[in-house]
Amino acid sequence: MIRILVADDQMMIREGLRTILDLEEDMEVVGVANNGVEVCKLADELRPDLVMMDIQMPQMDGISALKHIKQTLPDTSVLILTTFLDDHYIVDGLASGADGYILKDMETDKMLAAIRDTASGQFILPMAVASKLAKRLSYMEMHVPSGTVPNQQRLRLTEREIDIAELMVKGHNNNEIASALYLSEGTVRNYISNLYRKLNVTERVQASLLLREWLEFQDVK
Repeated sequence: MIRILVADDQMMIREGLRTILDLEEDMEVVGVANNGVEVCKLADELRPDLVMMDIQMPQMDGISALKHIKQTLPDTSVLILTTFLDDHYIVDGLASGADGYILKDMETDKMLAAIRDTASGQFILPMAVASKLAKRLSYMEMHVPSGTVPNQQRLRLTEREIDIAELMVKGHNNNEIASALYLSEGTVRNYISNLYRKLNVTERVQASLLLREWLEFQDVK
């Protein structure tokens, strides 16, 4: 049984999702929230398997709530529920550990499949969102601030940092990296924070781009 917490500031969406999900034999909506503060509180109390959460909510936005949930409940999956295809939200969500995105106008059968896939450990990225992310990556490749790209010869990574860098470049989230390397998610976060410091960046996508360049440079040395 997949225990789900739904968070959206629009009552019709909250209750509509509750009705749809509760009809499924393998799903149960254990709670609903109408703002970011409430979803964090309910997540801490109910410890759901999965949270479906809107990006824009009162009191605390979805990205801030996502960060809280991932810090306190690293085993809980979080699907961003949105109508917004702003690449800023996509990048922030990925950098904060989102397990995927679901568009509010997604067909019911596809939404249910996405929930089951997420619960089984897969990362969900609808084509429309993936297209926005690809454009963002392309833009960042062309507009990396001067002085941000590390000198490929001077950047030094430990063996463990290289292991993590390789998985980041492949698009794995923190939980997947932790599982692959038999580390705790907190340890992975610490390694990634150190990589950010060495790269002089604050975004996961930008870090991944620079790490990909660094790894390619190592291959041709």
